[in-house]
Amino acid sequence: MSKPLLAALLGGLALVTALPAAALTPWQQLTHPVAGSPQSIGSYANGCIVGARPLPLQSPDYQVMRPDQRRYFGHPHLLDFIGRLSNQAHRRGLGTVLIGDMGMAAGGRFSSGHASHQSGLDVDIWLQLPTQRWTPQQLLKPQPIDLVAVDGKQVVRRHWQPQVAQLIKMAAEDNQVARIFVNAAIKKQLCADAGSDRAWLNKVRPWFAHRAHMHVRLYCPPDSLECQDQAPPPPGDGCGAELESWFLPPKPSTGKPGKAVPPPLPPSCQALLDNHFGE
Repeated sequence: MSKPLLAALLGGLALVTALPAAALTPWQQLTHPVAGSPQSIGSYANGCIVGARPLPLQSPDYQVMRPDQRRYFGHPHLLDFIGRLSNQAHRRGLGTVLIGDMGMAAGGRFSSGHASHQSGLDVDIWLQLPTQRWTPQQLLKPQPIDLVAVDGKQVVRRHWQPQVAQLIKMAAEDNQVARIFVNAAIKKQLCADAGSDRAWLNKVRPWFAHRAHMHVRLYCPPDSLECQDQAPPPPGDGCGAELESWFLPPKPSTGKPGKAVPPPLPPSCQALLDNHFGE
């Protein structure tokens, strides 16, 4: 599958023109979860969440990075997944799982940094597994390890560890995981190392950037009736022509791209904002 077609299928992940850094979105002004039964609403890139839960910041199995940014909220299913994955990694002796951004207290749009992570079902997990726990200072200002070579065509061998592939595979084999996004070079290495056990590779999709972390996305919870799942990935392990298309030279631009306009919010999300801000 070509990059343009893949981009169309993953349109919900298309980058939106970021607002100025100082211009917070209304969602960033909501500092506490909206009370109610947990409900993921809308799509991953245009939604919100009622009844979000904060990920506990203290765990023997994982550590939460940049806690000062308060991006550690999500649907209970997401918290349960993080607990399962990190406990499994701990039991296998892989190291401590490093949790990056989840979502904000009520989900919704960021001013910069993410187009998705809006409905409480996305989490970034770093692809390094320290054997010693990080200090609070390290967690506030973490230094990622770039796993991808400068040319973007392969991983950096000295940084690529078997534990990384094991972590991605464990996440992909979780029944609640819909997709995992990694850099194309990381997907290429996973394809090369997978052997005959390849079914899990279907969920691991190449995407821009993602050179030091994997972006894990869960299916919509069955009782979140206003949640919109993404179309399933095409059959197969995604290791053939579809993957190779990511390493072709980019086609020349045919014109200046127009400014992306965010789509209207789902009605329930708009009502949530209207109720909070009295509009």
